[in-house]
Amino acid sequence: MTGPTSSGSQEHRTVSRVTGILEFVARSESSVRLADLVNELDAPRSSIHGLVHGLVSTGYLQVAEDGRYTLGNAVRALLINPSAQDQRVRAAMEALHLEFDETVTLVMSAGDYVIYTEAIESSHVVRYTPVLGVRRPLYPTSAGKCFLAHAPEKYREKYLNRHIPTVAKRSQVLEELEKVRVDGYAVNAGETLPDLQAVSAPVFDNERVSAVITVAGPISRISGNIDEIIRETRDTAARASVGRE
Repeated sequence: MTGPTSSGSQEHRTVSRVTGILEFVARSESSVRLADLVNELDAPRSSIHGLVHGLVSTGYLQVAEDGRYTLGNAVRALLINPSAQDQRVRAAMEALHLEFDETVTLVMSAGDYVIYTEAIESSHVVRYTPVLGVRRPLYPTSAGKCFLAHAPEKYREKYLNRHIPTVAKRSQVLEELEKVRVDGYAVNAGETLPDLQAVSAPVFDNERVSAVITVAGPISRISGNIDEIIRETRDTAARASVGRE
């Protein structure tokens, strides 16, 4: 589980294509064809074929007799030993879900993006149903605000320069992120999806934000209970953290 880095590195086309292949295969409900990958990445077939062949040879993809691809055992081998913190985070998510019956998600950062990796959905008919494994911009998601608030200053400055168009808006966002850092939580009310409100709090591994826990649902329900949701989300994420007083 990783947060933004201080390098400010730009995307590398080959690396972006490799990660795009793995992420697309991971979130597909069934095996995928080479043509599916070419269409998804909007890249030359010859380039994607070469990358896929390399991923098969290293075990990150496996190919069936019909030529379709699924994730290989090399990916699973990276994930077979969940840490004690992972177990605490899952318990924290379950506690929040039980308390509020709203959708609770676990969010990771990946470069300039966030990815929802786990979700426990609300039982309400009208609820937030996140799509797992899809990249979303860090800002203005509530989870992304948490990552940015605790990111190295140089990275945060470069991110805002790349993604926030005006000096005045960047100044406003910096003030918001400082408040998130001090208060220990972030809120998004209709900034990314109309009628959706989310409360997020960071989970720390020592001084690094390793993940963010989010409680999300319709504004009509969340706003009526916002103070309690903020308090419980922040306190629960703190209990799941390690290496902090």
